[in-house]
This record gives sequence, structure tokens and C-alpha cells, in this order.
Amino acid sequence: MTSASSEIRTFRAADLGTLALIPWLARNEEGDGRTPCLLACSLGDGPDGPEAASAAVTHLLEDMGLTADSEPVNGTTRPSLKVSMLVVAGQIVLQLPHNISSQVTPPADWLAAVEELGYAYFMLTTRICPSTGPRRPAEGAELAAFAGSPDTTNAAAHVYLPARGLRA
Repeated sequence: MTSASSEIRTFRAADLGTLALIPWLARNEEGDGRTPCLLACSLGDGPDGPEAASAAVTHLLEDMGLTADSEPVNGTTRPSLKVSMLVVAGQIVLQLPHNISSQVTPPADWLAAVEELGYAYFMLTTRICPSTGPRRPAEGAELAAFAGSPDTTNAAAHVYLPARGLRA
């Protein structure tokens, strides 16, 4: 008699490794403004390496009800979305399931654009970001090539993610 495996995958935050956030501005479709974009990706530096990190991102996406290479989700109309972005004191703080958070200081023009629009175009990719050492994503042309690559964007979930601030 043969039985099907009912293996339950458990998420291990350590497998994710360092979660890098990469903010930039893109021209909007009308060409008259700038859209704040935010890419989240693992550096693949977890204890079990890049493959486990990519699998951990896939698990996170599933836990958020998102899939890679699909139409963008309008998070501004989905308050139950399991990812949030806090923009406060010149910082972006991204909060994900399993108590995972990451933060970065974006350029001032990014902050002005997100304040004007109220959201950022967010991508979480299963593709591993090149790095220049422990906890350091690549920089310059190499980072731009990674972020702009169809391989990266096709391996990502896409969300119009509302920018939240602290309430008084």
C-alpha cells in the first residue's frame, strides 16, 4: 500500500537570511511624476544558503496570500493584507508575517513621493540579491541590473502598498 506524503513545511526565519530593502523612484505611466518603488529580497546568507532563502521567501508569499509573477495587488483596498510599510522619521519599516521586519533610509525625494501618493509599488522577490559581504547588498550598476531584471521582477509578488505613519 502506498501513502501520499503529507509533509507540512514549517517556516524558519533564519532560512531567510538578511532581508534587504531597495528603494528607488520610477517614472509613472503618464510620465509626469515619480512612483516610489521598494524591492525586498534576501541576500541568501541564511545558515542553509541561497536555495533555502528563496524557499523561505516563497513560503512568506504563500502566508501573505501572494504569488510571484502575478498581477499587482492593490493593498490600498485590502486592509487584511499581511504586509505593511511604516514610514516614519525618514525611515521605511517593512513588517511581514512571522515577526519579520526590515528597515532602510530612503532618499528624500522617495519620501516626498510616497507622502504625495500615499503608497509605494512594492515587490518581494524569490530571487537572491547579489551581495558584497555579510549583510551588504550589491551597489551601483550591479544592484540596478538586479532590481531592473525581468528575472527579478518575474520572481516577485507586486503590491501597491499603503504608506502608514504613526498616529498622534
